Amino acid sequence: MTYLLEALNITKVFGTLKANDDVTLRVKHGEIHAFLGENGAGKSTLVKMIYGALQPTTGEFRWMGKPVSVPNPAAARKLGIGMVFQHFSLFEALTVAENIALAMPGAFDMNVLSARIASVSRDYGLPLPPTAVVADLSVGERQRIEIVRCLLQEPKLLIMDEPTAVLTPQEANQLFVTLQRLASEGCAVIYISHRLEEVKRLCHNATILRHGKVVANVDPTQETAASLARLMVGGDIHVVRAAERGAAGLPRLRLDGLRLPADGPFAVALKNISLDVRAGEVVAIAGVAGNGQAELFDAVSGERRLESAAMLAIDGKPVGRDGVNARRTLGAAFVPEERLGHGAVPGFTLSQNVVLTRHATDPALVRSGWLSSAAASDISARVCQDFDVRKGKPDPEARSLSGGNLQKFVVGRELDRKPGLLVVNQPTWGVDAGASATIRQAIVDLARQGSAVLVISQDLDEIFEIAGRIAVISRGELSEAYAAGDLTAEKIGLLMAGAHEAKEHAHAAGA
Repeated sequence: MTYLLEALNITKVFGTLKANDDVTLRVKHGEIHAFLGENGAGKSTLVKMIYGALQPTTGEFRWMGKPVSVPNPAAARKLGIGMVFQHFSLFEALTVAENIALAMPGAFDMNVLSARIASVSRDYGLPLPPTAVVADLSVGERQRIEIVRCLLQEPKLLIMDEPTAVLTPQEANQLFVTLQRLASEGCAVIYISHRLEEVKRLCHNATILRHGKVVANVDPTQETAASLARLMVGGDIHVVRAAERGAAGLPRLRLDGLRLPADGPFAVALKNISLDVRAGEVVAIAGVAGNGQAELFDAVSGERRLESAAMLAIDGKPVGRDGVNARRTLGAAFVPEERLGHGAVPGFTLSQNVVLTRHATDPALVRSGWLSSAAASDISARVCQDFDVRKGKPDPEARSLSGGNLQKFVVGRELDRKPGLLVVNQPTWGVDAGASATIRQAIVDLARQGSAVLVISQDLDEIFEIAGRIAVISRGELSEAYAAGDLTAEKIGLLMAGAHEAKEHAHAAGA
């Protein structure tokens, strides 16, 4: 058989680290091939080499049976390799057609390109208006731009990195239809995802990496999500034990008519948000990225002050005008979405990052104006042990950790305080199954001990696993909070698309 792509005995070394160790991967024409592994297993390194963004230390690539060098992404695209990255590369102030034009080689007529965009996007079930400004589009529509940009170059191989992380269930279903059509037309797809149920549903084959080495090649349709996870981590995954749905206690966080103006041309204004989070419960806020989640986190954490103190209360005390540290001293803890840069300073050691969020609340860290580095090191070591943070030396810089290990550290640093209120944004974003289970169980256990937990997440599996009540944010408006048992993924998808807004606006018009 002549394979479309063969990666033969690929090794990639960064200093003393072997990110890929004698990896062999074969992809056939027209197959959807899953690429699975824990954070740090070497998936991203390999696909970056396939796409020409990195070069192998040793080994060989073959394209349709012939040895090939891929010195850069432009060479990859010329071969017929396209890649849709997890984080989009789009200019929000430009139109759909202008963004796509920036990636097109050679000279072309913009009117002709716009017609092709409309035609190709419609034919593949990903309709896009070429003249629409990107800032006005949903996250799902923005992903369509990236996909259509690849399709216009008629790829033979499409690499997709966590493509459903930002989609509603309905949008994900449409994406699956599109990928299956591409495969039926002979285009191969390399599919990277931590969502194992969708891998089982969509993919024909799966290559699994662990610590940079291939440990298995399987047919995912013949596996269970649990068996795939075991292959990824080399053992059983902890099963999260949800908290009992007993009577919740008093409100520890209360949002009352919270409003916040947009702070930029592409930001989202928050509109009249009201919600109680009670002692002993986990409340989740679902939604597609870009609908006000970041703004809500900033408002609750105190990174942006509110116009009225009464709009936000912690344990009954109005704090809407108070800053982050004032809220921390009331027993609140906050975990932002961006772990590297917002949750942790990349060039600081782990113990130094402990000081950043705990200096105002931990008397052992600061005494009479003096910082205790020993106390900071003790806390860091305890967090790393309790949350299985894997690192190369006792107190490394934050940027040296893999994404999953840094996420465990950032979450663990806040949970170690035993806060009365925890607000966490995307707790397991881009995190493998083992690390996800560790983090989710810790969140559930904190609520079981009497704390209130507010989780902002785009992962519906995560939300249903840990939350007792669920609300949905769409365009800066929050739905009512429903009991998790009263919702389905489909109903949440409709709320994500703004169904509650339409209902409320129709009611207002009728009044």
